[in-house]
Amino acid sequence: MATMTRMELWSNRSAEDVQAVIRAVYKQVLGNPHVMESERLTSAESQLCDGSLSVREFVRAVAKSEFYQTRYFQKCAPYRFVELNFMHIMGRPPESKAEVSAHIVRCVAEGYDAEIDSYLDSDEYQSVFGENIVPYNRSLSEAGKSQVTYNRMFAIDRGPAQVSSSVKSSQLVYSVATNSTSKVAPSRVSLGGSGDASKKMFRIVVTGAKFTGPRRVSTTEYIVPGDRMTPQIQRINRTSGKIVSITEIV
Repeated sequence: MATMTRMELWSNRSAEDVQAVIRAVYKQVLGNPHVMESERLTSAESQLCDGSLSVREFVRAVAKSEFYQTRYFQKCAPYRFVELNFMHIMGRPPESKAEVSAHIVRCVAEGYDAEIDSYLDSDEYQSVFGENIVPYNRSLSEAGKSQVTYNRMFAIDRGPAQVSSSVKSSQLVYSVATNSTSKVAPSRVSLGGSGDASKKMFRIVVTGAKFTGPRRVSTTEYIVPGDRMTPQIQRINRTSGKIVSITEIV
């Protein structure tokens, strides 16, 4: 599903070049969906065509669109949302549970836009894609990538026939939590080797202030199943609590 070849929009681009880039960005960032005319970002497309918007900023607009937010933020488990952000925007899988946890905490504490911006404004994105390269599956093209990275990318990107929104649960939660490789199974087998994330248990560590008596900081742990993580995070976010970490109970 991810773009396999490097596509860059040059300064001497033709109208056909721009349209090819637009199609590639939609396919890569939105996860190989069918995009109806009414769902296209016509204003952002026009700005890309006239040169007032770079490919990076067009990717940002697509990742912040209602299309993306509805399918991947609102309807997917938090771990799945983060691993898809890595695949769609960074062209790689997450590398550690600390990396996943940091992005979930950022999304809760700072909001959806800040989570998307954190990828596009990172030094890594700038060094790999810059302003005018469409994100692509780097695990198949970059030298020095480990077998673990390849297997994890394969677990979440199963080729041009897969649509990201068809899988709501994490495909990497076990391998990332245990720092192990993901099993590569034939495409006819249930995706991934980690099982259903909704049936796994997670520990959410939260700090918050108590105001009865002398002010002191308390730490609370919540143990929740994967399919209840999102409502639990939303409840924490409505209080004064601050999420410190989210880890799978292995």
